[in-house]
Amino acid sequence: MKLDIKKVNVLYEDNHLIAVNKPAGWLVHGDETKDTPLADYVKAWIKVKHNKPGDVFLGVIHRLDRPVSGVIVFAKTSKGLARMNEVFKKRAIKKVYWAITNKAPRELSGSLNHFIKKDPKRNTSNVIDRMGKNNKTYKEAKLNYNVIARLAGHFLIEIDLLTGRSHQIRAQLGHIGCPVKGDLKYGFTVANSDATIHLHSRELSFVHPVKKEQIKITAPVPKDQVWDLF
Repeated sequence: MKLDIKKVNVLYEDNHLIAVNKPAGWLVHGDETKDTPLADYVKAWIKVKHNKPGDVFLGVIHRLDRPVSGVIVFAKTSKGLARMNEVFKKRAIKKVYWAITNKAPRELSGSLNHFIKKDPKRNTSNVIDRMGKNNKTYKEAKLNYNVIARLAGHFLIEIDLLTGRSHQIRAQLGHIGCPVKGDLKYGFTVANSDATIHLHSRELSFVHPVKKEQIKITAPVPKDQVWDLF
């Protein structure tokens, strides 16, 4: 099957890494749905762009939830993959997200510190405020946030993600009564018409693991009526 590589929006590329702006609603990696994942589109883009014969190597370093949009980085070499895995493991990367909600946190800026456990059967994450004796399987989840705009009953929240738990931003915002717009799993009451949510991976910053240069990659938000407000 020939893929339409015009759908691939490349934000950054060098010999070892490639970063793209993931559309909301796309899978990063294949799953049981058998839908074509973003990784396959990026491999096809590299093959055509660089006229590569045979199979193209592409390493998945991290993921974004299917309904989430924004910047995501892949490795083009095994060296790049191994070293970027270390960058993520050591949390030597700054991850900034934008979320749109219909409610603002009690404080317009601050930190959220909770504990999270993934429920694989329901594909959700449970959040608790404190770790108890019976909660040893929960993991710490931390983020900083700042409400940066309010328009037409919507709030734009910028999030500095400090840990990388499953569904972390979605679950923590839902836990404090400020679910992401469209996110039915975590408390929003109305789905977006296209089943996406208004959560966007806005920016990744890190020291390139091979070139040792500071890299900052920013992804434009999707084009829709609500994002356009901001």
